Amino acid sequence: MEVTNRYITIKTQVDGDPKVSDFELKTSNLPLSLDPGSNDIIVKNLYVSIDPYQINRIKSQSSSQKATATAGAITPGEGIDAYGVAKVVASGNPEFEKDDLVVGYITWGEYSLLKGGNCVLRKFNLMGLPLSYQVGILGLSGLTAYAGFFEVCKPKTGEKVFVSAACGSVGNLVGQYAKLFGCYVVGCAGSKEKVALLKEKLGFDDAFNYKEEPDLKSALQRYFPDGIDIYFDNVGAEMLEAAVANMNTFGRVAACGVISEYTDATKRAAPSMLDVVYKRIKIQGFLVVDFMNVFSDFLSTTTDHLRTGKLHALEDISNGLESLPSAFIGLFRGHNTGKKMVKVADE
Repeated sequence: MEVTNRYITIKTQVDGDPKVSDFELKTSNLPLSLDPGSNDIIVKNLYVSIDPYQINRIKSQSSSQKATATAGAITPGEGIDAYGVAKVVASGNPEFEKDDLVVGYITWGEYSLLKGGNCVLRKFNLMGLPLSYQVGILGLSGLTAYAGFFEVCKPKTGEKVFVSAACGSVGNLVGQYAKLFGCYVVGCAGSKEKVALLKEKLGFDDAFNYKEEPDLKSALQRYFPDGIDIYFDNVGAEMLEAAVANMNTFGRVAACGVISEYTDATKRAAPSMLDVVYKRIKIQGFLVVDFMNVFSDFLSTTTDHLRTGKLHALEDISNGLESLPSAFIGLFRGHNTGKKMVKVADE
């Protein structure tokens, strides 16, 4: 049996704000069977994760492209690989069988042909939870929040935590983990609706709309009159500068993302290095791949919190392969609330 596989690719490298016209829908014939002796795997894609870091992969150049295999440059015309959930259609790999549900790196397409020796997949147990949770709260976004907060920030009960992009896929979970741990948490977001959600549903102690604050340093001084102990940074630029200016001695910054810089190369954070030195502030960048050793702890802890209702999954799901480009572009315009993903097909 053979199918016509539809997939999304880029027409050319994209430097600056991405547009729908930068992407195109292509098709190719894909046999749904494998040659004898092959260790390849063919999967039907169900959910695809939409992540800001992918913008750096479609640029003509970015230092991130040499950091890890999953951040490598994407060639125009070729498939775009991304984290997601799929069902095995055919397998020459003894670790996977037909109809297995798997999570890992698939493609922006209806089907993915994965080379068995190089594929990054694992089978999983739904544990009575929605399939989409594997893409976000129980996937790499969740692990990023968990490891970034507990392993990088090393929190202490009662500390004061500031989270930027707090309604994003990672930020909302950092705030929730911090509250469960016993910290005081303030987040910022880009609309009054998101601010209300942070306070009323996710349990943040306070939140503010950064677009309404002409002076971020003064704003943070209002929300943290006694200073910030931990800043979980998802945006960089002026927000990082303002946070450092308001940090306490031995404050910690987890540098998770710099979304403000991804589409505007003129934006650069310039925190006061006098503050960094004399307050002994630790600023640490990290990638989720650094912390796969805590995945089992993360998964059991997060699953327990979900079952007891102490943790909320915030998801933003678009439907259909064609919606992939607009879903991706929306990340840089503040359109998403929570984990952005695209449902490509029903299970």
